[in-house]
Amino acid sequence: MAYGWFEAGWLRTRVLDVPVAGLPAALDGLRIAHLSDFHLGPPSRGSVAVSRAVEWVRGRRPDLVVVTGDLLSHPRARARLDELLRGLDAYVVRGNHDVAVTRDPFSRPSELEELPATLLTDASVTIVLEGERVQIAGVAPSPWGEPPKTDPTAALRILLSHYPRLLVPGYQLVLAGHMHAGQIVVPYPGGKLRLAHLRSRLTEGLYREGDVTLHVSPGLGTTLLPFLLFARPEVTELVLLESRLWRAMPSSPPMCLRATLPTRPSRSPGCVVSSGVRCTGTRA
Repeated sequence: MAYGWFEAGWLRTRVLDVPVAGLPAALDGLRIAHLSDFHLGPPSRGSVAVSRAVEWVRGRRPDLVVVTGDLLSHPRARARLDELLRGLDAYVVRGNHDVAVTRDPFSRPSELEELPATLLTDASVTIVLEGERVQIAGVAPSPWGEPPKTDPTAALRILLSHYPRLLVPGYQLVLAGHMHAGQIVVPYPGGKLRLAHLRSRLTEGLYREGDVTLHVSPGLGTTLLPFLLFARPEVTELVLLESRLWRAMPSSPPMCLRATLPTRPSRSPGCVVSSGVRCTGTRA
């Protein structure tokens, strides 16, 4: 139990190459900071992980910052959330805990209007990055919610969804959370028993199906129990790869795409890389 309490605040920082179908050359190397599942409010060392993750993102100065839901588990932490988000220019979506659709008896619904961030609920915006139009869409916290219509003029279409999903025609990149990498994990030879999500196949990391790439964040906070076991909190910087590298990737079934990428240069500060996972650091 003591170790689980410690691990809940033991942040992993990761930089991860992400192949994206049809990515224009101008966006090759685009850096996206992916945060998820803060669960601010209840007592937990997860709040330490959240603070350190945001500090790391500020230092990295990525091109884009996104937060894929479960920002609050209790509205008493709203002021702290505003403080963390201020100045990040983040794009965020709600999670099931933000609306208290959960088995967690300590969770309460929270008002997220007027955040110092762009809140996307069944809505999208199209921005310009590196001279290319990029659509960023967000869906309400439902495993079956219909995503917003894609923007045919966008060179890159990104969907923010609290729940992991791969069946999203028209979108090239989906960023999700919710799974906490299982939260309480029991390793065994050849696999892991993820007690929080026993039957889920999309639990953490990168997956590909067809022309869609999915990244599932392990998240930063805790839910129900203030512990993590073999499921460390993580903040991830995603570095997008152009399509010629995508074509070298394996196809379905969905799988983690680590350690299969050719060597390539990087726009990340202080990074020289040669594999799918790179510049990984830790913060105690």
